Amino acid sequence: MHGQRGADVEITSITDDSRRVEAGTLFCAIKGVHSDGHQYIDKAIAAGAKAILLEQVPQDIKPNVCYIEVADSADAMGLIASAWHGHPSRDMKVVGVTGTNGKTTIATLLYNMFRLAGYPTGLLSTVCNYIDVKAVPSTHTTPGAIALQALLAEMRDAGCSHVFMEVSSHSVAQRRIAGIDFDGGIFTNLTRDHLDYHGTVLEYLKAKKRFFDDLPKKAFALTNQDEKNGPVMLQNTEARKLTYALHSPADYKAQVMSLHPDSTDISINDREVTIQLVGEFNVYNLLAVYGAAVEVGLNREDALRYLSMLRSVSGRLETLRSDSKGYTAFVDYAHTPDALVNVLDTIREMREKLCASSKAKIITVVGCGGDRDKGKRPLMATEALKLSDKVILTSDNPRTEDPIAILNDMKEGVAPELLAKSLTIVDRTEAIRTACMLATQGDYILVAGKGHETYQEIQGVKHPFDDREVLRQIFKQEAMA
Repeated sequence: MHGQRGADVEITSITDDSRRVEAGTLFCAIKGVHSDGHQYIDKAIAAGAKAILLEQVPQDIKPNVCYIEVADSADAMGLIASAWHGHPSRDMKVVGVTGTNGKTTIATLLYNMFRLAGYPTGLLSTVCNYIDVKAVPSTHTTPGAIALQALLAEMRDAGCSHVFMEVSSHSVAQRRIAGIDFDGGIFTNLTRDHLDYHGTVLEYLKAKKRFFDDLPKKAFALTNQDEKNGPVMLQNTEARKLTYALHSPADYKAQVMSLHPDSTDISINDREVTIQLVGEFNVYNLLAVYGAAVEVGLNREDALRYLSMLRSVSGRLETLRSDSKGYTAFVDYAHTPDALVNVLDTIREMREKLCASSKAKIITVVGCGGDRDKGKRPLMATEALKLSDKVILTSDNPRTEDPIAILNDMKEGVAPELLAKSLTIVDRTEAIRTACMLATQGDYILVAGKGHETYQEIQGVKHPFDDREVLRQIFKQEAMA
């Protein structure tokens, strides 16, 4: 510590935002991606900060201020925030889910399962946070360390026994989860995503792996054995190593028995169960849910029973049907090439096994987000075009970029014979409307990329927008025609 020795200082609040400093605040100077909190130390002191957590002590030390020098202020902030709230994670069973795809589905289904089992349960996810039955709006996949510990404290105080949370690669790299006492971790898969932040796939992998490296001995580490990076996650963890798979030997092994329009018959460790979800990727998700539920103490028979009761998560292969024209629309959050392939493979399998007519078309509406990894844009277009009969390229969340420039990036380098199957319609509503106009009885429409989102972000403004509501309005108009 640095500064003048004197009477103990009473700290009344903690923040890493200099705009929220008041008299008695501990200000945490964090080195971020876009700004460095060390640049705002003087502003924080002027606003009343009595202590500063930092990595570099300034030459000009102010009187009556305590400077706490640490190697990693983000990591230390998480530990301090946990202590500030009385280490809430120690009083609950906390399980984190990480991976490129499947985090929201697995965390949400675990939350739903334990609520069905009668446990007061917390959820931290991309879609919404829940303190048992109380919904709290979500702004990030994983909140900042201070907000996260406050949410965990609310969950503890509300009597929650279990918490299931998404753990993003950003949250690991930025140490937002520091101070959380995890009881388990789940790894789903790793494909190209967030390279605008991590730079390379290797750095992205390292961020995921660090979550497992940091798990305590008492915890379990459950990874997808069919995924090439599954074993990598277990290399240096001290947690109990467990696996799940469909095609490899594993602790939790599933097999797909038969596919139905709205359900799938599977077996898990030779016990048969019907699940209310479709697609092989969802079998992986539910297998991870089952394994984690058993590892945190749920009886195997009860876990299977509750598994059969779980339904699709909002915006994840969510099904809507046009009664008047007889086609089916799916809304899915797929915003990576791999996720898009998984969803389209599932729809193609449904068409093959469930459609009487082989003429049923698959029409995909897809875009790419602005200010994000540009390298995946042509990959998204290529996969959509390979696996669909018609593709409508459109806007997603352009953010600060020109939507037309994003669409041009998506088409860059794509084979001309594939592009011949595409239309480009910048306006997302019109793109969805066009897909519905092209669809006939028995066809499938996939509206990909936004899923549960209820906004479209354009030039810093979030405009109300919901793919599902757009489809419902179109269905109403079709019925009146």
